[in-house]
Amino acid sequence: MAAAGIVVIYDFDKTIIDCDSDNWVVDELGATELFNQLLPTMPWNSLMDRIMKELHSQGIRIEDIATVLKRSPIHPRIIEAIKSAHALGCDLKIVSDANTFFIETILEHHGLKECFSEINTNPGFVDEQGRLRIFPHHDFTKSSHGCQHSSCPPNMCKGIVIERIQASLSMEDQKKTIIYLGDGLGDFCPTLKLGDGDYVMPRKGFPVWDLICNNRKLVNAEICEWSDGEEFENVLFHLISRIISIDRNNTSAKMGQLYSVDCKLETMPLPVATGHEAFPLALPVLH
Repeated sequence: MAAAGIVVIYDFDKTIIDCDSDNWVVDELGATELFNQLLPTMPWNSLMDRIMKELHSQGIRIEDIATVLKRSPIHPRIIEAIKSAHALGCDLKIVSDANTFFIETILEHHGLKECFSEINTNPGFVDEQGRLRIFPHHDFTKSSHGCQHSSCPPNMCKGIVIERIQASLSMEDQKKTIIYLGDGLGDFCPTLKLGDGDYVMPRKGFPVWDLICNNRKLVNAEICEWSDGEEFENVLFHLISRIISIDRNNTSAKMGQLYSVDCKLETMPLPVATGHEAFPLALPVLH
């Protein structure tokens, strides 16, 4: 595949979809007042789990939540960009502070789930009573995830997830180039983990864009901003095309070097043979 050396890592909320999926569900199902009342009293994931409990007690079914998720806003060009990047051979991954149920429901609805090789997010599943349960990606009640960056929430450091992905990619034969897309504060730490030759696509006018603009010297990756679905598609495919071109040029250069070595070997003078013993005897083939 032409783009087999490219790994595209996406945030989800306000990157793939054009809203925060937690707030979208809370608002659409009429739980905004309770959510705002409880917000100062508990961590975000615990709050979302509590809201799901309250909605379940009011008779809201898991099918009702799925229906709301399926109408969350997403730009059609983003849908096509994801499908096309996958078709080209890019390895697509998600690193998000949403949850598995919300993400998978939306991706399945738009025919995108099979495009992604992995989804890193907060666990979300339906229990035996038909209630949606939501838990933190990292259980911060037992230990800290270890990252001291102020932009990382206690339940998830995306930078640590990126480091794990990079470690896995380093075990492969082909060198990989990462393109990272995000919008929020939590997308700044993973941006700092990218190396020279990687690319970051921050959403312009959003928190990660401001952090990057104020700390450009800390970012090793090339910065290519976007603002809407059309720019999302255009910038992403410009980068994919550039990386493919660079990889082809590097491959051609290596082949040229090998050809040059072959030519040198062909023109090297052979030693003068003084008898049959000057050449090694052929090894017998065992049958």
